[in-house]
Amino acid sequence: MAFSKLLEQAGGMGLFQTLQVLTFILPCLVIPSQMLLENFSAAVPGHRCWTHMLDNGSAVPANMTLKALLTISIPPGPNWEPHQCRRFRQPQWQLLDPNATATSWSEADTEPCVDGWVYDRSVFTSTIVAKWDLVCSSQGLKPLSQSIFMSGILVGSFIWGLVSYRFGRKPMLSWCCLQLAVAGTSTIFAPTLVIYCGLRFVAAFGMAGILLSSLTLMVEWTMTSRRAATMTVVGCAFSAGQAALGGLAFALRDWRTLQLAASVPFFAISLISWWLPESARWLIIKGKPDQALQELRKVARINGHKEAKNLTIEVLMSSMEEEAAAAKEPRSVLDLFCVPVLRWRSCAMLVVKMTADGILHSVGRLGAMMGPLILMSRQALPLLPPLLYGIISIASSLVVLFFLPETQGLPLPDTIQDLESQKSTAAQGNRQEAVTVESTSL
Repeated sequence: MAFSKLLEQAGGMGLFQTLQVLTFILPCLVIPSQMLLENFSAAVPGHRCWTHMLDNGSAVPANMTLKALLTISIPPGPNWEPHQCRRFRQPQWQLLDPNATATSWSEADTEPCVDGWVYDRSVFTSTIVAKWDLVCSSQGLKPLSQSIFMSGILVGSFIWGLVSYRFGRKPMLSWCCLQLAVAGTSTIFAPTLVIYCGLRFVAAFGMAGILLSSLTLMVEWTMTSRRAATMTVVGCAFSAGQAALGGLAFALRDWRTLQLAASVPFFAISLISWWLPESARWLIIKGKPDQALQELRKVARINGHKEAKNLTIEVLMSSMEEEAAAAKEPRSVLDLFCVPVLRWRSCAMLVVKMTADGILHSVGRLGAMMGPLILMSRQALPLLPPLLYGIISIASSLVVLFFLPETQGLPLPDTIQDLESQKSTAAQGNRQEAVTVESTSL
């Protein structure tokens, strides 16, 4: 809360914050492409076994049609289309007889696709499924790469938080952008699926750092009253990136080209991010007030705020004295239960959460029971199901609107001392209210 006052002296919200949000919009437009990329780059095209009669030009009789060649080379699948995973060991010429029966199909000797597959390239010219034959007996490997990618985000979320606190937000942002760009670009040269998955893990690991550092920098340089608006803008950019991926995949049908389009922009973002100032709050907490003062004056200069000349190291240290002292104290997860004010809030949240889970599960069972009955009523009253669903949603929104406490404009505590001061302030307010009520009654 103390840093917000310093930020006001640096111009509050101005041109710098606008440029900063525009800068952070760039990775938010491209990151969804990396996250959802394999919906297109790992698409499963139509495929069948490679056969000598169909795919070896010298073995094809001149008077045979493609349909006839498929009939004698590929057995029918479950939907009576050519089977995707098996072929006949030998051409089954008897199947060309119009009197051939289903018995003729089943008795024919078949085998797996020992010579590989032929893929339909009418939609996607190339995918990783076609490159490494992730079909039939190997189809279970297809979701493996996306699972490894998501695990990279999970691991990065734990690691980069510690790295950010130790080395700063700005260098971590630039490094993670570069890491994602290099790893993402390198995937197109991966000779095996194992190397491809490893590079995707490294790219996801860097992506977690980009999300963490960019959001942290934006929040720490934004006034409390404008954080909701800036986060909304960034969220809209993220959604726009998701929508744009479909058009990008439609234009780029090769998985390598699509991978490059989603990775190369991070080289430019890594360079652009160097203009961003380091978090002055982090610099003060880490004992670098001189550099923090430079960054605050830089922001004030961009915002056109001339009163920033009054900012001195003494003002910085006096304003952030409590936060700097609190940051030097060793802390751990156990403080959630060792510090009285945190212990009360932690235990209260656990009780409320468990109670809410129980209520939600009970209501969910009720909804599961009534759902089929509501759908059955559609036969007599077609408008009843949508009306009920709409009324329930509107009622829930009204409950949230009128009965939950408002948190807009409330300062968020940064340290344990802030929590304790909030508690003491609330206690004093309650005592004053009690005294006022008592004196009024007398």
